[in-house]
Amino acid sequence: MASILDDYQDSISNLASSQQTRSGLGIPHTGYVNARLEKETHIFNKQRIDFTPPEKINSLVVSSNQLCMSLGKDIIFRLDLAKADEPNQVELGRKDEAKVYKLFLDHTGSHLIIALNTSECLYLNRNAQKVRPLSRWKGHLVESVGWNKFLGSETNTGPILVGTSQGHIYEAEISISEGGLFGTTPDQYFRFIYNLEEEAGPAPVCCLEVERGVDGKCFIIATTRKRLFQFVGKVPEGADQQGFGAIFSMPSNHLPGFREFPASFGYSEIAFYTPKLRSSPNAFAWMMGNGVLYGSLDYGRPDSILSDEQVWEYPSDVDISINKPISIVLTQFHFLLLFPDQVKAVCTLNGQVVFQDVFLDKFGSLTRMIKDPSYGQIWIHTEKVVFRYNVQRESRDVWKMYMNINKFDLAKEYCKDRPECLDIVLAKEAEHCFQNKRYLDSAKCYALTQNYFEEIALKFIEAKQEEALMEFLLKKLASLKPSEKTQTTLLTIWLTELYLNRLGMLEGDPAKQTRDNFRSFLGSPRNKDCLFNNRATIHELLASHGDTENMVHFAVLMHDYERVIAHHCQHDNYSAALKVLSKIKDEALFYKFSPILIQHIPKMVVDAWIEMGKQLDARNLIPALVNYSQCGSTVQISEAIRYLEFCVYELKETHQAIHNYLLSLYAVCDPKSLLVYLENAGSNSDKIHCDLKYALRLCAEHGHHQACVHVYKVMEMYEEAVDLALQVDVDMAKSCADLPEEDEELRKKLWLKIARHVVQEEKDVKKAMACLSSCNLLKIEDVLPFFPDFVTIDHFKEAICNSLEAYNKHIEELKTEMEEATQSAKRIREDIQEMRNKYGSVESQEKCAACDFPLLNRPFYLFLCGHMFHYDCLLQEVYPNLPAYKQAKLEDLQKKLSATGQPSKSHHRPKDTDMSGQGKGQPSREQMKADIDDIVAAECVYCGELMIRSIDKPFIDPQRYESEMQSWL
Repeated sequence: MASILDDYQDSISNLASSQQTRSGLGIPHTGYVNARLEKETHIFNKQRIDFTPPEKINSLVVSSNQLCMSLGKDIIFRLDLAKADEPNQVELGRKDEAKVYKLFLDHTGSHLIIALNTSECLYLNRNAQKVRPLSRWKGHLVESVGWNKFLGSETNTGPILVGTSQGHIYEAEISISEGGLFGTTPDQYFRFIYNLEEEAGPAPVCCLEVERGVDGKCFIIATTRKRLFQFVGKVPEGADQQGFGAIFSMPSNHLPGFREFPASFGYSEIAFYTPKLRSSPNAFAWMMGNGVLYGSLDYGRPDSILSDEQVWEYPSDVDISINKPISIVLTQFHFLLLFPDQVKAVCTLNGQVVFQDVFLDKFGSLTRMIKDPSYGQIWIHTEKVVFRYNVQRESRDVWKMYMNINKFDLAKEYCKDRPECLDIVLAKEAEHCFQNKRYLDSAKCYALTQNYFEEIALKFIEAKQEEALMEFLLKKLASLKPSEKTQTTLLTIWLTELYLNRLGMLEGDPAKQTRDNFRSFLGSPRNKDCLFNNRATIHELLASHGDTENMVHFAVLMHDYERVIAHHCQHDNYSAALKVLSKIKDEALFYKFSPILIQHIPKMVVDAWIEMGKQLDARNLIPALVNYSQCGSTVQISEAIRYLEFCVYELKETHQAIHNYLLSLYAVCDPKSLLVYLENAGSNSDKIHCDLKYALRLCAEHGHHQACVHVYKVMEMYEEAVDLALQVDVDMAKSCADLPEEDEELRKKLWLKIARHVVQEEKDVKKAMACLSSCNLLKIEDVLPFFPDFVTIDHFKEAICNSLEAYNKHIEELKTEMEEATQSAKRIREDIQEMRNKYGSVESQEKCAACDFPLLNRPFYLFLCGHMFHYDCLLQEVYPNLPAYKQAKLEDLQKKLSATGQPSKSHHRPKDTDMSGQGKGQPSREQMKADIDDIVAAECVYCGELMIRSIDKPFIDPQRYESEMQSWL
């Protein structure tokens, strides 16, 4: 059987010969350079232990860094490998010819069972210096022990299984608790539970292993010379004394599951691999006559945990009939076989020997090989020497083996931290997929390799696999660095061309899927910068293929909205163009395309302008409005007016051009709105935003005299306003004449103009008299010169009489008002007198509105609203709501009142007391009480202004809120 290393060397030489054409360039095919500086050590590194035993070594066991060996006839040598300078020796104390047959050490290194060739057993605890006999075990030659990894401790083994040379399996327990430390025997019990047999009868139990699976299941593996048995069952909860008996208790006609092989060495040995400390094994290797049965352990299976089994034959260069294997140990990817003169390591992936170590004759014949399950070290001993193997980076070359058997996922898993190896695996996987016509998978793998880009691309082109080529280019593009701009640009443009070619050839669902992929490619954030920098080239490609739909989509992605809007306008799709404008809200594009859009969809455009609000500068839209209004009808002009009105009334636009243009549109199409606008603008010329001179000229040109009059008034050109108003309406002229309120001379002059117009133009004496009465500055003598000479006094008689009657009527109204005021004063005096004599009755069961205690127990107040309060209750309610100065005054009055002393109980106080108080300039006691009443009882605390003012105050004082809240918890 050839070595796997030889195969690897052959593959390397073949690869080198295929790359001779590139060797002159000095560039490796994979893009990686072998930078290994020194020869790598082997996986299994042997070390001889510096130890010379005083007697020959009979047996050796190691577990949890605890080493125990039997020396000669009577010595047990113990060593904690963490404290190598503190060895320990224990004598067995046997006087007979008994020898150590086998040693068994549990997984914690605490319990050592010593089996003697006289069918006796001894026990030695790690913390003890004296061996103890196991009396119940006497008469049985122990071949194997199945330790309990779940219930054992340093002082107690828990239930364990013991296999004997007669095929019997016993259950036992050893304990050295204080109760039994000085007893006669540490074994608690030793009972028979099962018997293993082969075709010829009972066979020795070579190995025992106890493991626990899911759902509390217990799995027991037992081997004889040719058979491997499995026992599956559950240990009942709380049944500590039963132990494993429930698993072995089965009907006599029901045999356990087993594997059997015909050949036999007369013995067998099984080894397990545990990936992590304190976990269950996941693989096994059973050394028997036909070879090594290797497989994995699947604890989820109901009946058998053995899976993926295969038998590896022994190396062909070993004559098994003469040189039989002695021991076996299992690592993650290898099992090691111990022969009398050498050790061979076989890979479990392909069955090839990857390591061979031959020992010199001077060391003697190899006796046994064992592995520390906790630390993974492998120990081998002869009768004279002890060796140790350290396993170093066992998985370093596993990726090659997985790659050679086409398990690429596992190969990548074991070389993910070695990029040069990962590249080889990916290249091999890509080639494998390509040969099996899995072109898309091949493209994905090729994109991750460092192989030459041109070769791979040509490979897919020659195979006419455009889809796989696109996948390769996409993956390659995704792996490029931001600094590789040239490569990114080339791949992006090439992919665009390939997508467009496929879209031109496909139809139906494939075309839809390709279009979606193309749009995802165009919208990828990773490609955004490259696409933006080369957007002109991409647009040319799209245009050359006539793909206007994707061209518009790409323009949107690139935020090239000007191109999108222009495209819609060219195809008379003005609504779509406006929709794009409204979505992006770009002011510059609004200014650019509004002149075109407003010609076709004016209402929608104006709606969009209004929605934009202050984001648009209305001044920049005036050209579009002017162009539109000049060639449009009255209905079209109304849309321009609507937007300008929005600017003026909603946005409060103050720019003069906006107001002037709105005035010009009003003057042409809507004279009523013109006058309304001017009136709303007010009469203060400083706050009017339009050009008044321009407004005056517009109104004059279009004959809007009423608007002209208003403008004259705002400009304070009252004479012109009156002159023009007289042509329209005398009443309008009158309103203009009253405007200069501070200039009486001008007012009189304006009214005289009105009077002259009424007399001379309208020849109406009554109107002239009305003018005389409307202005108090005019007198009859001011108006008389305007009348013709032939007018007689009779024409003024009625006016004079009406004036006199008006004076008399005014005098009578003044008299009436005086009488009403007199009557009101009289009624008020009567109400005051009535209030002084008003009283109320209080029943004996009445209670205070504040404290709800009987009212008559203490001094109280009765209000007109019906509320009644004790004096102290009312004071407590009112005081917090009083202003600071009233609170101070109230406190001062109370101090003075208390200083005067308690009043006499008699109804009549001596007059000299009051007179003496008044003589000193101090207010009387009654006066102080009255002042307190004025403050406290001025109004009902529930019905007066105090209640109204306290409506916004919280019910709980903020300073007491936390304490109040805590009191409710």
